[in-house]
Amino acid sequence: MAQQDLAGLAAAHLRRPGLVMLTGAPGSGRSTLLRRIAATAPGPVYAGGGLAMLAAVPALALSRAVKARLPAHDVPLLAEAVHSRVRGGLLVLDDLQYADPATLAALPHLAEHIRVVVALRAPHRLPAETVAALRATATAWLDVLPLSPDTATDLARRAGGQLSDEALAAVVQRAGGNPLAITALSRQAGAGRGTPDTDIDQVAYAIATALADLPRPARTALAALGLLGRPAPAALLGPGADALREAGLVTEDGDGLVPVSAYFAETAAGLLDADARVDLHRALAALTPDAEAARHLAAAGDHQGAYRKALTAADRGGDRADLLLFACELPGVTVSSRVRIAAADALLSSGRPHAAARVLTTAAPLGVEADVLRGEALLQAGDPLGARAAVRPVPDASAALVVAARDRILLLADLATDPAAARDTAEKIAARYPAPPPGVAAALAAVRAAHRTPGWDTELAAAAGAGADPLTGRWSAWLLVEHLVADGRLTQAARVARESAAACAADLAYSWQTRFLAVADWSEVLQGTMIAASAAAATAPDDTPATGSSHAPRAWSSDATPAGSPPSVAATGTDMPAGTVASAAALAESVLPAGHAVPGTAGAGPAFAVPGTAGADPALAVPRAALTAQEAADRALRRAADLTDRALPADARGYAIAAAALVEADTGLLAAARGRLTAPDGHPATAWVAREAAWLDGQPDRAAQPPDLTTAGLLTGLRHITARWAAYDTGATARAAFASAFELDGPAPAIPAGLPAAARRTLTAWATGTGFTAAADGWSGTSLREQIRCLLAAGLHDTDPERAVAALLQAEHLADTAGLVVLAGRARRGLRRHHVHRDTRSPRSGTRLTRRETDVLRLVAAGEPTRRIAGQLGISAETVDTHIRAGMRKLGARTRTEAAALALTQIEASAEHPDREDGR
Repeated sequence: MAQQDLAGLAAAHLRRPGLVMLTGAPGSGRSTLLRRIAATAPGPVYAGGGLAMLAAVPALALSRAVKARLPAHDVPLLAEAVHSRVRGGLLVLDDLQYADPATLAALPHLAEHIRVVVALRAPHRLPAETVAALRATATAWLDVLPLSPDTATDLARRAGGQLSDEALAAVVQRAGGNPLAITALSRQAGAGRGTPDTDIDQVAYAIATALADLPRPARTALAALGLLGRPAPAALLGPGADALREAGLVTEDGDGLVPVSAYFAETAAGLLDADARVDLHRALAALTPDAEAARHLAAAGDHQGAYRKALTAADRGGDRADLLLFACELPGVTVSSRVRIAAADALLSSGRPHAAARVLTTAAPLGVEADVLRGEALLQAGDPLGARAAVRPVPDASAALVVAARDRILLLADLATDPAAARDTAEKIAARYPAPPPGVAAALAAVRAAHRTPGWDTELAAAAGAGADPLTGRWSAWLLVEHLVADGRLTQAARVARESAAACAADLAYSWQTRFLAVADWSEVLQGTMIAASAAAATAPDDTPATGSSHAPRAWSSDATPAGSPPSVAATGTDMPAGTVASAAALAESVLPAGHAVPGTAGAGPAFAVPGTAGADPALAVPRAALTAQEAADRALRRAADLTDRALPADARGYAIAAAALVEADTGLLAAARGRLTAPDGHPATAWVAREAAWLDGQPDRAAQPPDLTTAGLLTGLRHITARWAAYDTGATARAAFASAFELDGPAPAIPAGLPAAARRTLTAWATGTGFTAAADGWSGTSLREQIRCLLAAGLHDTDPERAVAALLQAEHLADTAGLVVLAGRARRGLRRHHVHRDTRSPRSGTRLTRRETDVLRLVAAGEPTRRIAGQLGISAETVDTHIRAGMRKLGARTRTEAAALALTQIEASAEHPDREDGR
């Protein structure tokens, strides 16, 4: 029951003389509830209560309420003295647990004549007889329950300031609905600290004071819950479990008893002295499974016992890598080489190469098997030189598997440091192994993939197949995904990544799983067709075939290879199982449904129409498509943002941040995107997205840094394209008469080798000033946003107005359908140069805001600066200022912020009475 409902129930019982008892845990809001009841009660209010330091003073709680000395030696006389002063008023007593015996004895007498409401904290030390007498007298005994999740989240948001949804959820879960704990933890999370000078320690002190009133077995049981950090059966907690139930500090769960507030349990554990904590850890180790017992023994200082328990649990449990790493890092324990090798192997299989290398780094040699494992760990950790040095001592006379592992590491180290020499090394190793082991075969496939030898994708897919060992299979799958992304084969990359992530999840390989999930999200966001297809589904007729229908080509067939892939890649595509995607033609049909017209182009003539878009109702189709696109973008953003809030490997974090920031930037949340990218990150995906977000944000000077010419692949091409756009925007005024974005007398920037065909064709168009429409066709099925950017460039560079407007109209339609509001705004800005407008002028609005003024002020209220508003709405910054000044004049506001606030109130008020009048 909510506190507001509880206050109403208490007020209903207080319409006549009687006693209402409110009980709850410390910090549950009893005092707040008393004040709420007193504010609604008729007549005067006499508020008092007990004090912990003066609990022995007779009748203190009543004396504080009536502001007079009272005869505490005689209980009936005491009750009469209070009655004569309160009469028709309301007597309010807080902290009854600190009241003296005279006050407690007088309450039944007072309840017969006056209205009394009392708050009692649980736990308390009142005698059982006194509690029984109060229960018998009370008109109502009401328990103050924890806050509901929604109310608790709202309180945490108000107390903690700008906390993320994940941080708010963590605070609410830890506080358990206790208002005091929610407030303290929210402020701690908002400040990012919890030093002794903050309120958090005062709250912990108040909770500790209340917990001191519990009997010792109950305190021990609550401390055990704090140390366990999970639900526990009552039998494990001992005799104190019943007292915790009575005090309302624990609740029943499917797995046992769980503390109402984890913060209370942690505070109870913190009250233990060092010896008591050690004893409790040892007792819990004897009652918990081996994996949990190992950590309790380590906390108790028994490292040898923890080592034995960890090894036993590692042979039985699923978290083998964590347990073996825990055993190897225990202080004062001699770890055998066998255990270290097993730990490194498990860590490598789960995608934790740095930890694996650390486990195998010892003063004494561990043997050749440990050397090759350490070399593999260093190689995966990004240290090829260290990997080569680690395996060089391995002799040729070693076991065949060890020698094969050594050769694999040497080959991959050469590939990382000298790709040309790696090809020669690969030929020698291939001659040495007519039937290479899986690890060597995977390394040979990696070399062929780096040089794009025909059939490289088939070989890598085979190396990642079910027959390979887990480490080789996951590494090969990751290499395959990265090469597919570099070639612009994003659909295939996303499918392989999703399948690999599912396999890693089944094997509890969390690190590898997050890598694959992050790169899958990145591929789908960069491709953009999933969002566009979701939006197109909202406007397509019911008989439109799904993209996964039987006539669609398989994802791995050569027919489905995007036009942006190199010819060698397109020619060697192989038919792989699982998953289907739409072809480029089907994708174009889904993005541009037949019979769909672009809004605002009526009467513009055939040159202003998008092909195949006649006959639909744009007033209904485009808003519905935009809404569906926004929902799809929100889902993609939630997936990527959820990954960024976890502990991730560097590759996974880079791809996840890049995906989330690109969605935010494209959908107009530029401040959030650039805030997400503020942390330094050397990942190439985040490096490009940071430049792209700056360009979208109207700051091309921050996006014009020359990219690295030594790298190849899709991201390198995208960085060059963004640099071309930044250069164009920086000097657009001076170079408006030129066909190219660059000075005619200066050399065009070099186009790096090894780019996908679509990126190379786009950069060639920038160098020559022509061919953007053909380049846009090359991006179809690869990256929708790059297709739109090519159409924008075509509209800006084409000297034929009809062709320029047609390209801009198509770019606007694609951007609107996919929810890319910033690119749509750029398209509208380009159309304005050709006198094509999206809105119509209505009759003069007088003192009422026009639709455009409302849109501008809504973005002002969202905290957007003028340049971002101009970019999203496709108008100039001067026009934005004009609309803001007009809104300020109509609303009588002195500042733009005040005008935005007043506009929001008008928007909310007019939601029930929509205005049919349109206007700019």
